[in-house]
Amino acid sequence: MTQYNYQDAFEPTAQPYQQASAGPYDQAYQQPSPGQYDQGYQQAPPGQYQQPSPGQYEQPSQGQFDQGAQAYQQPQQQQLAGQFAQRFQLLAGNIERIIRGKREATELALICLFAEGHLLIEDVPGTGKTTLARSVAASVDAEWRRIQFTPDLLPSDITGVSIFNQAHQKFEFHQGPVFANIVLADEINRASPKTQAALLEVMEERRVTVDAEPHPVPRPFLVVATQNPVDMDGTYPLPEAQLDRFLMKISVGYPDHVSEVEVLKGMPTGPQVERLPVVARASDVAGMIDFASRIHVADPVYDYIVALCAATRTSPHLRLGASPRGSLALLRAARVKAAAVGRHFVVPEDVKALAVPVLAHRLILTPEAELREVTAATALGEILAGMPVPQAA
Repeated sequence: MTQYNYQDAFEPTAQPYQQASAGPYDQAYQQPSPGQYDQGYQQAPPGQYQQPSPGQYEQPSQGQFDQGAQAYQQPQQQQLAGQFAQRFQLLAGNIERIIRGKREATELALICLFAEGHLLIEDVPGTGKTTLARSVAASVDAEWRRIQFTPDLLPSDITGVSIFNQAHQKFEFHQGPVFANIVLADEINRASPKTQAALLEVMEERRVTVDAEPHPVPRPFLVVATQNPVDMDGTYPLPEAQLDRFLMKISVGYPDHVSEVEVLKGMPTGPQVERLPVVARASDVAGMIDFASRIHVADPVYDYIVALCAATRTSPHLRLGASPRGSLALLRAARVKAAAVGRHFVVPEDVKALAVPVLAHRLILTPEAELREVTAATALGEILAGMPVPQAA
C-alpha cells in the first residue's frame, strides 16, 4: 500500500466542531447534577471507578498518527475526548459488576450504543447474553423494553397497532415495545420471518411506518438481540438482509475460573441488575453519540477501510463479501473506539480491532470453504494479515 505523509493526511479542520449548534448536547459532558445521579457513584465499591492510570489514554507517539492533528490539540477537544473516555470506562466498569471477566464483550456492546448501531449476541444458554443487555439498559437512565420472541408473536406486537377510537371517530396509533431507547429482542430466531421483518425498517431508519404514517423512535436507539446456536428445532435463522442490519455480532463465552468463582460468591447477596446504579443519562449518551460521529478520520484510514471491505468481495473463501453498509459500520465503530480511549482521531489499529465483530457476520462462505471448516472470522483474519497497514511516511 502507498506510503502516506501523515503531516498532511491527518490535518483536520476544526470547522465541524464550530458548526455544532447549541442545543441539547451542550451539557452532555458535564457531570450529573447532585441528586439522582450521584447515587450511582456513591454505591460503587471503593476503587471501582478510579481515574485511568497515567499513560493509559495517552496519544500515540509523535510522528505516528497525531502529526497534522494540531487542529484537534485544542483544550476543548482534548477535554471532550477525555470526558468521553471517562464516561465510557465508567459505564463499562458498572456493567462489569454483573458481567464478570467479560470486558471485551462489554466494551463492544457500548461501542454499538455510541455508534448508533445494533448488537446481535449469539452464544449457548446461560452465558449471560440477556444479562449483558439488561446491564447496559440499567446503567443508562433511558427507557428500555424487552420482547420475548416466540413463534406466535405478530409484527404488530412489536411495532404497535392502530385502534379505532369511537369517541373521536378516528384511528389512533398505540406504540409497541419497540418505541424505547434500548430494546432487548430475546431469542430473536424463535419468531417467524414475518415477525423478524418487522424490525428491518426501525433498525435501519429508526422509524416505524403504520398505515402510511411514519413514527420515529426515540434517540438513542439500540436493539440488542440474542439467539442460541444450539437447539435449532423450531427456529428461523435470520436472513442475510437482517443480519446486515446489526452493527456487530459477538459471543460472550464462558467465564474463566476466577470470574466464575466470584459469581458464585456473590450470590444471592451480590450485585443484581435491578440494583445497578445509573451512571449516565439519556442526554449524556446522545451527546457522546454526537461527539463520536465527528471524530476525525484521515484519508489513509478511509482508504484502508474501503480496501479491507473490497478484499472480502474477491476472497476465494467467500461467496458474498461486505457491502458498503459494512464499510460505514466499521467506520462508525472505529470512531467510537478511538473516543473510548480519549483519542480524537482514528488509527488503523482501531479498524483492525473491530473488523471481525463488525464484518464477519456479513460474509457468506463458499461451499468449498465450509467443507474445509473455514469460518468467516478465519477468512477475514487472513485478509487482515495480508493487507499492508498505513504507516507514517
